[in-house]
Amino acid sequence: MTTPTSLVAVTGSTGAIGGGVARRLSDAGVAQRLVVRDASRAPDLPGTEVVVASYGDRGAVRDALAGVDTVLMVSAHESDDRVGEHRTFVEAAAEAGVRQVVYLSFVGASATSGFLLGRDHGATEDVLRASGLDWTFLRDNFYAEMLPLWAGDDGTLRGPARDGRLAAVAQDDVADVAAVVLQDPRAHVGRTYDLTGPAAVSFAEVATMLTDATGREHHYVDETMDEARASRSGHDVPAWLVDAWISTYTAVADGELAAVSDDVATLTGHPATSVEEVVARAAKNR
Repeated sequence: MTTPTSLVAVTGSTGAIGGGVARRLSDAGVAQRLVVRDASRAPDLPGTEVVVASYGDRGAVRDALAGVDTVLMVSAHESDDRVGEHRTFVEAAAEAGVRQVVYLSFVGASATSGFLLGRDHGATEDVLRASGLDWTFLRDNFYAEMLPLWAGDDGTLRGPARDGRLAAVAQDDVADVAAVVLQDPRAHVGRTYDLTGPAAVSFAEVATMLTDATGREHHYVDETMDEARASRSGHDVPAWLVDAWISTYTAVADGELAAVSDDVATLTGHPATSVEEVVARAAKNR
């Protein structure tokens, strides 16, 4: 277990996962430092200190992580240089004397991931393996909380996923796992965990869940590649990001996100949360 002198740094605490981890560690009495880009958005939690640093600012990261034993590294926002920012962060962590990095990655992360952003995660894992730091990889599936947000105003989920399935995971389950690992990090050195829900679901099934939960009709449209590109053409984003969005669905179609793992249950001691439960909870809280 962590000792009173084992300081944990948590990045991404202004978001759902990092914030959830920070709250859990605070409740457990773990000394932690929250590394954020905007101090005004950091959660106010007992036993925490807040420091400001961006992943790409080597000096600021090195100062922020001075005296830190273990870091939860939540991946940076999507960009055309995300791997470069991650590399700078990891190198600065090593210079600061950090011992272990727990990295929030993605299932199947590799240079050949069908989900294009999974390639960033694979490259970051390679950086960590080569860094000399101890590491743990938490590879999550897509977040179940995101699925309702992928429906358009007309209640339509659309994309070229065919009848593929994905084992989406609840954000609370990911935070639970990360908090467990960070309270006893040495027990998880060199380990890779796949964080998924208890079952893989299709987009058609998600549409049915949304209909049942909201009382408003939802349905799924299986687009062709040309239709997928056309339906996303109105967004003012770079082409590589449109390609990444579409690859969300093609990776599902190819079966890359269908595998179900019991790592959530094994590490937390409770069953993984179903997509149906997440969807119902989201509808209730609106």
